[in-house]
Amino acid sequence: MESDFFDTLPTGRRVVLRYRLPACEVPAGAPRYSDALGSFLGFQGASVRILTRSGEVLVPLASVTLAKEVPEAPARRRPREPYSGA
Repeated sequence: MESDFFDTLPTGRRVVLRYRLPACEVPAGAPRYSDALGSFLGFQGASVRILTRSGEVLVPLASVTLAKEVPEAPARRRPREPYSGA
């Protein structure tokens, strides 16, 4: 994938990336692709930096097959009140 999409994307925007996993890291029969959903932080060398819920992810630009901007995550709902049974 070309870096054109990322060239015009402001940092902090929420994106989802689909990328190929290295063949040596994929067991036989396992999916060869993975996704990263989070905030675009910029580039580090030839990799795209994404801040996901579980931390920062570096995805080699050459491995990215699809990328798109997505809306911000909805606000978390407050927990339900415990059922009193009455």
